[in-house]
Amino acid sequence: MTETANARKIAFATFVRRALEEARATRAWSGTEVSRRTGVSRQTINRWVRGDWASDPEAERVVAFCEGLGLNPAAAFAALGWDRTASGPRAGQPAPPMDPDVEALLRRLVDPNVSDAEKFHIRETIRYLAYRPTLPVDVRNRGNQAG
Repeated sequence: MTETANARKIAFATFVRRALEEARATRAWSGTEVSRRTGVSRQTINRWVRGDWASDPEAERVVAFCEGLGLNPAAAFAALGWDRTASGPRAGQPAPPMDPDVEALLRRLVDPNVSDAEKFHIRETIRYLAYRPTLPVDVRNRGNQAG
């Protein structure tokens, strides 16, 4: 194994280990709960922690792991030495406007005057909404139909 490949494995293993420690400390999630919330098997997560992989982790699994834990996948990509800037918005293109309610939640999550308990509740609610099954079209439109 080359020195660069080994360094990448160590960096990614460190990233995953810290993410798991954070989930355990702030959310009291076990490895099983992390696996359930992210959709990434415990075996895969354990291999990542050990740096025990022959080929790079699949980008989709890395993204799922990060999103399930509320982390920016760019940090994982950086640890892996991947240049993912090409997949983001193109230079010169403005980002789409953010929903005002989402902006308000983000402000609360970084506000030092908001308690950790309240931030935990906000994150849990966001995760629930983000990962619940999508309602069928006919159910979503029932509330919009007139009488």
